[in-house]
Amino acid sequence: MKKITLILITLFTFIISCKNDEPNPDRFKTGKFEIPEGKGYEKTIIIRQDSIQIEKYENRIDTLLITWKNNFNYTLKMLHPKNAIDEEPIHVKITGLKNNSYEFEAVIGHSNFIQKGTIFKKDN
Repeated sequence: MKKITLILITLFTFIISCKNDEPNPDRFKTGKFEIPEGKGYEKTIIIRQDSIQIEKYENRIDTLLITWKNNFNYTLKMLHPKNAIDEEPIHVKITGLKNNSYEFEAVIGHSNFIQKGTIFKKDN
């Protein structure tokens, strides 16, 4: 009985250690992304490379510095702010992962307003 229990525990541990359904959050650090129109957003195309994020929406293009605190938290800072609100950093927290997207919460500066949304990765 002890041998069967030991074999089952070993097998179960092996299966759990080999299973990796959780998408790797590192893959969201570079590439092309999209925030679809709706929920307070215009359709936004995002391109990330190294520490730069370029956002294209409406008739605007903004360039931001992106600093990753860890795989689930990053800060955006406008490279060329046009007004006082653009000077505030945007703190982003990834709250959920899927295969080709993640859900996030964003806060501008020290405000209490939390903007929620979903970003979809457009390339692999």
